[in-house]
Amino acid sequence: MPYTILIAADNHDICKLLDLYLTAQGYQVVMTYNGIDAFEIVKNETVDMAILDIMMPGMDGYELTQK
Repeated sequence: MPYTILIAADNHDICKLLDLYLTAQGYQVVMTYNGIDAFEIVKNETVDMAILDIMMPGMDGYELTQK
């Protein structure tokens, strides 16, 4: 079963690039473009690792990590 990586960043190009690379390496990727949606994903799904943008709308990466 592949590891699941959450990518949360408001830059769509960076998200797509990371998604392409990580998927090609065999990881399952879950993406979102803001901290609030990322928090909901972490609460409701099993995520093995998260790549977070520091500055996102709604909730930044630091606040998300603290919660």
